[in-house]
Amino acid sequence: MSIPVLELKGITKRFPNVLANSNVDFELQKGEIHALLGENGAGKSTLMNVVYGLYEPEEGSILIDGKTVRFKDPNDAIRNGIGMVHQHFMLAPRLTVLENVVLGMSKSRLRIGLHEAKAGVQALCDQYHFNIDINAKIRDLSVGVQQKVEIIKVLYRDANILIFDEPTAVLTPTEVEELIQTLLLFKQSGKSVIFISHKLWEVERIADRITVLRNGKKVATVEAQGVTKETLANLMVGREIHTDYGTLPEQHGPVMLSLKDICTTGKTRATSLKRINLEVHGGEIVGIAGVDGNGQSELGDVLIGVKGADSGTILYKGEDLTGVKTQLRLQKGIAHIPEDRIQNAIVPDFSIEENLILDSYAQPPFTRKGIFYPKEVHQYAQKLIEDFDIRPPLTHPLIKTLSGGNQQKAVVAREFSREPDFILAMQPVRGLDIGATDFVHQNLIDARNKGKGILVVSADLDELLSICDRIYVLFEGQFMGCFRPGEITYTQIGLLMGGQSLEG
Repeated sequence: MSIPVLELKGITKRFPNVLANSNVDFELQKGEIHALLGENGAGKSTLMNVVYGLYEPEEGSILIDGKTVRFKDPNDAIRNGIGMVHQHFMLAPRLTVLENVVLGMSKSRLRIGLHEAKAGVQALCDQYHFNIDINAKIRDLSVGVQQKVEIIKVLYRDANILIFDEPTAVLTPTEVEELIQTLLLFKQSGKSVIFISHKLWEVERIADRITVLRNGKKVATVEAQGVTKETLANLMVGREIHTDYGTLPEQHGPVMLSLKDICTTGKTRATSLKRINLEVHGGEIVGIAGVDGNGQSELGDVLIGVKGADSGTILYKGEDLTGVKTQLRLQKGIAHIPEDRIQNAIVPDFSIEENLILDSYAQPPFTRKGIFYPKEVHQYAQKLIEDFDIRPPLTHPLIKTLSGGNQQKAVVAREFSREPDFILAMQPVRGLDIGATDFVHQNLIDARNKGKGILVVSADLDELLSICDRIYVLFEGQFMGCFRPGEITYTQIGLLMGGQSLEG
């Protein structure tokens, strides 16, 4: 094999009380798409931030085309042909596309003027088939187009090594497909790509090689051709992980939840709900798909009673709950996993065991005849921690000291332990690694198989396709259609998520 365009040797990076990267080796060949996989906290982003000059390693070396380099900041990395497209875009909303591309350029490069720069930026857009109005302001562009602007910024600085950090997290299926085609064009033109993703099917499809990190260490580098999702998942986590939950048997339990012509006013027209009609039966998982900001939060708030409906009816097991308060809805057997666990699901400065009884501390066996029994709480918490594998297995530490995955396990433990008949799960695995994601999904599947009614709202289409019986697509506060997994193609789902009907 030829000399790598990028090689990392023995990279070690430490933070206070954390060994983020430990003696990591990595290499990237010219014209290669090399995927980087690992759970949250595995060290992927830290390693790439070292490559991009945001961090300096305590040990190890970086080689470009066989020559050792040292980066003090991203400008050094850029001068060596490295560009990085971050998950959270770094764009000035009030400036135009062209102005954002040249923003921060060196004075020598800017001397050519905006007129000449315009020609260069337009040429890059044409070369990579980006249909972008370079005079448009960033604030007026979709998320997918904004990402293309970030890519043009990198290319305009003559990058030959491109790093993409979770680039598909905010894209529709159609936009994901466009990005994949762009990355393949980069490969054909001789550029080299490092692709960080937690979606195994994406990695299988576009990567030439895959490097897996676990607990800050390199576990393996494998050829993408022929490797299975199960193998990759097991390398990431170190244990067997479900990547396919199999065909979910069709069951027809009674209607648990029914929404009839629900309307409510959101912060914008796009988030306002418009005549929402929906049924969820016992023994099924129904999903709500859509790009964030199309009324998902409003739908969840109306269902749990945080926000009132302007019109329409909510029926739960045949009972009208439209004007009923949240606490009473919970008491009637509805469980709620909020989309923002820090703001709405836990009290960070409470202990783990206190968070596990937030909704039931005033009820038996914890409180009887006005007397609170801490021993009952402690025993109850210990059992939930064991049953739901919350780590570390301690009851008294503050819940904010846990990882995001273990905080979410605590929320799931609290809600499921109440033996609800209906579960509203809002973005239940957002920000979780593959191990914690598998845990949450398996608990939802188990609840479904016990006859519970479940509504899952998620921006991750792959998640919904893997666990749901039926999926509704929400666009600007209204349903564009409903389908069962496998009935329509990714492209058709993408059209629905973009507001285009499949009829006609």
